[in-house]
Amino acid sequence: MRHVLVRFLRPYRRQILLVVALLLAQSLANLYLPTLNADIIDNGIAKGDPHYIVVVGGLMLLVTLLMGAASVVAVYWGAKTAMAFGRDVRSALFRRVQSFALMEVNRFGTPSLITRTTNDVQQVQMLVLMSLTLMIAAPIMIVGGIAMALHMNARLSLLLVVILPMMAVVVGFIVTRAVPMFRRMQEKIDRINLVLREALSGIRVIRAFDRTLHEQRRFEIANQDLTDTSLRVMRLFAALFPAIMLIVNLSTVAVMWFGSLLVGDGRMPIGNLTAFLTYLMQILFSVLMATIMFVMVPRAAASADRIHEVLQVEPTVLDPESPAPPPPRLGTLEFRDVEFRYPGAEEPVLSGISFRAGPGEITAIVGSTGSGKSTLVNLIPRLYDVTGGSVLVDGVDVRELSQQDLWSRIGLVPQRAFLFSGTVGANVRDGNERASDEDVWRSLEVAQARDFVQDMPGGLEAPVAQGGANLSGGQRQRLAIARAIVKRPEIYVFDDSFSALDFATDARLRTALRAETRDATVLIVAQRVGTILHADRIVVLSEGRISGVGTHEELMATCQTYREIVYSQLSPEEVA
Repeated sequence: MRHVLVRFLRPYRRQILLVVALLLAQSLANLYLPTLNADIIDNGIAKGDPHYIVVVGGLMLLVTLLMGAASVVAVYWGAKTAMAFGRDVRSALFRRVQSFALMEVNRFGTPSLITRTTNDVQQVQMLVLMSLTLMIAAPIMIVGGIAMALHMNARLSLLLVVILPMMAVVVGFIVTRAVPMFRRMQEKIDRINLVLREALSGIRVIRAFDRTLHEQRRFEIANQDLTDTSLRVMRLFAALFPAIMLIVNLSTVAVMWFGSLLVGDGRMPIGNLTAFLTYLMQILFSVLMATIMFVMVPRAAASADRIHEVLQVEPTVLDPESPAPPPPRLGTLEFRDVEFRYPGAEEPVLSGISFRAGPGEITAIVGSTGSGKSTLVNLIPRLYDVTGGSVLVDGVDVRELSQQDLWSRIGLVPQRAFLFSGTVGANVRDGNERASDEDVWRSLEVAQARDFVQDMPGGLEAPVAQGGANLSGGQRQRLAIARAIVKRPEIYVFDDSFSALDFATDARLRTALRAETRDATVLIVAQRVGTILHADRIVVLSEGRISGVGTHEELMATCQTYREIVYSQLSPEEVA
């Protein structure tokens, strides 16, 4: 937790020092008031001196007003600092996650990253807020209260030697058992997020296969698991406050008992006894405030550790220290003996991959499910880095180019067409934010999306729900293709981007696309053989290796794997 607090609170040192100074002044004033009250009782009321009562009472009123003003300013700056701290941590987490390659994202998991950016940050933010309002004042009041209690009566202060260790033992016993439980709670919140996210994302599949009750049971199990852990923690802390209050009340009785004996013997003025009682309450309630902090610290510590885990992970895909000079934008793409394996895997997913694709050519990649097609295209924009060999764009290894320069040359349409909430025009302009309306309509026309966009209320300003939920699968795919087209990149990568289109739309789109991308390099990953029959080059993958490269006619004559794929989808007449 120290790493997170030091790193993100350092810019707010002045504000924190101001809050500490104000709380110190407030605490000292609070410690001074019981002494003034004792003076009024012993020197004003006991002696019947109204003037003394008015003067000291006025001083108490002035001190109280100053305390209130200091408290308001301290709380204001404390809250402002805590909110700024939370903002900075969330921003740092978001920037770090945005720099992650898919490998790091998969390591943590999307639900866990969401929890760490929201719930975990909130836990640490609340700790900072409470620290700047309660935690700073509590030790001052405890130490100052003990000093003032000793000043009032040293013999009566011996009770603190018994009371404070008792409270420390109770608090320590409970807190040491709560820390591991709070970490498990955050993990179970991750689990809740995972189940809920899957249920919402897969609602159509759940209903189509009548798995509603099964998903309800999954959520109930995860929910009950979190509830049980939370109850165990709360039961633990439920015993804390009654125990503290028991100690506080027994302490009051003990002070009244022994203090009355001292007052009766004339060894202690009654004003000092009332002041001692006030100081005792200040000490014990400061310990209670510190205890409230101890309730928060274990959970915040677990959250801070989870935040630190994300922040300390260095992305595996980074810009080189000295990027290569940007090569001419030709659009050539080459794989040289590429190998890739996931961390911890015994066998590589891809091995020995070598082929070249140039401008004006359409290169198709086909293969059975699990042959490594999507993994292969993910190596081009460096969503993953190769573990062997090299991928070259315009003759330069992609690892030697800056990521911005590399990405500017590639138009990627992923397997799952994802749209952002906003408008149709805004989603298409993600490919080129400076594109005019004419450019957007042109890309929509090539992607065979112009007709349905024109029919939508508002046209380019028609709303798009989160993830494109208000559009069909084919419409989402066509808008994603339009987004890549409007970018006008040198290399187009279509990762199974035509699967949701009917054959007629697919044919029209491919015809328009060929005319639009005649000077660019086009790489198409396809499950449907009909999409790539007329490609200039077809690369056949089988179990992560290339089993054939050539045109459709060449592969039908030389590649058994390709023939099996073709005959599994087309009849002999269609093939002919």
